[in-house]
Amino acid sequence: MELVADILLVAGALGAGFYCFILARRLNRFNDLEKGVGGAVAILSAQVDDLNKSLTAAKGASDGSNAALTELTQRAEAVAGRLELMMASLHDIPETTVVPAEPEPATPVSDKPKTAAGPMFVRHERTHQESVR
Repeated sequence: MELVADILLVAGALGAGFYCFILARRLNRFNDLEKGVGGAVAILSAQVDDLNKSLTAAKGASDGSNAALTELTQRAEAVAGRLELMMASLHDIPETTVVPAEPEPATPVSDKPKTAAGPMFVRHERTHQESVR
């Protein structure tokens, strides 16, 4: 009976060893950096780092744009206030009537346009070869 128990114990130990060997191979394939989940985790980790960097850069640009927009809004509000004040002050000014000015006497226009001493444009005669082109 002890012999049977020893044989079963050795068989169980060999089975457990074989099972551990199979699990070790699967775990190595699982953690393989090129094909397995380990590679996917490494790629995702690198992508997360890149996204964090781009998010930080975008946040900095957004903060800069926000500051510039706030400054422009404040300037626009100040200008709008000044324009309202100017419009209100224009209502206080009495209306004046515009007196038309006396028209100047018209000078006679000469029929002949003023010309320079010589001709401005000169026409050259074309040769037969130039007119064929």
